[in-house]
Amino acid sequence: MAAENKVMSGDRMLVFVPPHPLIKHWVSVLRNEQTPCPVFKNAMAELGRLLMYEASRDWLPTIAGEIQSPMGVASVEFVDPREPVAIVPILRAGLALAEHASSILPATKMYHLGVSRNEDTLQPTVYLNKLPDKFPEGSRVFVVDPMLATGGTIVAAIDLVKERGVDNSQIKVICAVAAPPALTKLSEKFPRLHVYAGILDPTVNEKGFIIPGLGDAGDRSFGT
Repeated sequence: MAAENKVMSGDRMLVFVPPHPLIKHWVSVLRNEQTPCPVFKNAMAELGRLLMYEASRDWLPTIAGEIQSPMGVASVEFVDPREPVAIVPILRAGLALAEHASSILPATKMYHLGVSRNEDTLQPTVYLNKLPDKFPEGSRVFVVDPMLATGGTIVAAIDLVKERGVDNSQIKVICAVAAPPALTKLSEKFPRLHVYAGILDPTVNEKGFIIPGLGDAGDRSFGT
């Protein structure tokens, strides 16, 4: 299926909003203020599955060969299990969006990253960092954060990944909703980055929430 893409700052950064009806469906479920917590969390997981499927297209290393089928020899191609995709969910809402990563990707490693946002200054603080000291050369990394609002959290997370040896072109951001302030920061700082979003919203309010958005993704996913 084709993906709609938006180019930020010339050809520096690509933002993909795949026009799949299931993506639109799950975004609509997430938007509804009447959606109960378990359904919301499941919708977030399903949306993440679809976005990671789209983002992994033409990106995964493969191995070609031949196998014996019940009826004869067949030429085959497998995703190379020796090069697992690194999944970096930003806690805590990122856990819900990344929940089905291992079901869509044959080989993954998950590294948790906790980043909180000061509700007054909107500045990020890293409180948990389970990233490796250095990623293996050529690593492919999904950074998973449902809401790209002001951009502080996602920029801090990508900085930490890059410090460990990953090039911009090997990082893909998975999000449910993205807004212009975050996309502008990303495009200015990370050329060749790819962002996959369920939908793009027009604005962020004075408290740093995306409008119309879907509320607090962490609270709504986990009920606290």
